[in-house]
Amino acid sequence: MIITMDLLTAVCCAIAVLLVTTTVALLGAAHHLGLLYQLFHKVEPKSPRHGGELVADVLKAHGVRFVFTLAGGHISPILVAAEKVGIRVVDTRHEATAVFAADAVSRLSGRIGVAVVTAGPGVTNAVTAIKNAQMAESPLLLIGGAAASLQKGRGALQDIDQLSLFRTLCKACVSVPTVRQIVPTLRRAIATAQSGTPGPVFVELPIDVLYPFHVVEKEVGGPKNTRGLRGKLVQWYLQNYVRNLFAGAWESQDFTPLPVKVPLGSEDEVQRCAELVSRATKPLVLVGSQAMLPPTPAEELRDSLEALGIPCYLGGAARGLLPPDSPLLFRHNRRDALRDADLVLLAGSVCDFRLSYGRLFARGAVVVAVNRDRAQLLRNADVFWKPRLAVRGDAASFVVGLARKLKGFSCPKEWLQGEKAATPTSQHLNPMDLLYRMDALLPPDSLLVADGGDFVGTAAYIARPRRPLSWLDPGAFGTLGVGGGFALGAKLCRPEAEVWIIYGDGSLGYSLMEFDTFVRHKTPVIALVGNDACWSQIAREQVAMLGSNVACGLEFVGE
Repeated sequence: MIITMDLLTAVCCAIAVLLVTTTVALLGAAHHLGLLYQLFHKVEPKSPRHGGELVADVLKAHGVRFVFTLAGGHISPILVAAEKVGIRVVDTRHEATAVFAADAVSRLSGRIGVAVVTAGPGVTNAVTAIKNAQMAESPLLLIGGAAASLQKGRGALQDIDQLSLFRTLCKACVSVPTVRQIVPTLRRAIATAQSGTPGPVFVELPIDVLYPFHVVEKEVGGPKNTRGLRGKLVQWYLQNYVRNLFAGAWESQDFTPLPVKVPLGSEDEVQRCAELVSRATKPLVLVGSQAMLPPTPAEELRDSLEALGIPCYLGGAARGLLPPDSPLLFRHNRRDALRDADLVLLAGSVCDFRLSYGRLFARGAVVVAVNRDRAQLLRNADVFWKPRLAVRGDAASFVVGLARKLKGFSCPKEWLQGEKAATPTSQHLNPMDLLYRMDALLPPDSLLVADGGDFVGTAAYIARPRRPLSWLDPGAFGTLGVGGGFALGAKLCRPEAEVWIIYGDGSLGYSLMEFDTFVRHKTPVIALVGNDACWSQIAREQVAMLGSNVACGLEFVGE
């Protein structure tokens, strides 16, 4: 009897476990198929609305004024909806140009730049431009079309694994599985792009979350009439898939921007830096592109630098931060100035190849580094240099705080006057003379876009941007071909500005087709081309070291 009772108990326990396991499995399957969600959220099969409208509404709520694109069927609903809500849709002749233009808008406006590209080749064409934005720390949203989620891996048109392309290039990569998830996904992506160390994000929107219910049902919903159990199960699965895509799609949602998190240096770190600066006799500030990021306005940063009274070198997007005639602006002989300085403040500047990996500082010099990104903050610090103070925080905010701490500080006049460059003479080579003449012509509202190698390097040495955020170059990645996109975004952001593109004759080839874009979108720009019929920056060293200029020669086209 005891054995029978034990056996009965064991059987009951086994049945209970089986029931629980089965219930959990069924609930899991129901959740995966969206059945539980559909119990509480409405599906509206007759609604003409589509996911592109949600995308446009999110962008509008985030202050987006321009969407850059090259048209494709996968993304048409986004473009049509964006135009309807008043966002200007600017179509280019290459997807890389669309991303470069979005990058320029981001740098100049302080808002998220947005590019929308179609699936497959459209997405792959954007890869280089996205990498350039990553290295330039530009907050940018790339939206890519994609095959329907149900058809991925089944040979659908232009279907590839797009997320894998961008995982090492973007701060976030995500594919949106249902219409209801478009809004929260985009809001999180935009906040991620702008927070911390800014950078690009990639959001994949499959075609079935962008088109209306009746279109998606027709394409992927399966046949209405089927025979046999297997056929009916497939039909039910496909129809349920479509209903789950649109369940809760048009319920009220929050479109407003999420908070952007910016790392800031502490009061103690600012105070420690102030004490170091106050003891220096030859201090120097190197301002990098990162210092131009929001939230500190460029004018406030400029005022703080002028209040500090410390000589500055301005790099990348920081060019133009100080007026061309400012006594604090050092433009040449940087290597000598770094050798002589007893304190160097790296305000968003990085010890990479641009600073010889940190080998330029004088022995015993005090180095204070401020950067949002920890890796950039300490780049090569374990090899060639060591910061006395390393601050992970926003460079501009740090400089503003430092100026408040050092009211009354004055830099020795001998140091301020010690690094002036020689004035140009009539003996300069023609390219230099040309660039000096160009510089003399630039009006106060001019904006310069640099796209090239040798000629642009010379222009960076000579040209004097007239105001903050009036110089655009590719940044650390050194990408050729940014000119057309950067100029397009710049002219749209600042229609009153006189936009100049300084091209090498090699880099010009990437942008020629975009002059059609300039005409169509009524964005007049000026292009100055250094036509030396050569990839000179490469040839100079290649010929000297290897004795050949193979693949470096071009032609004097147009003469």
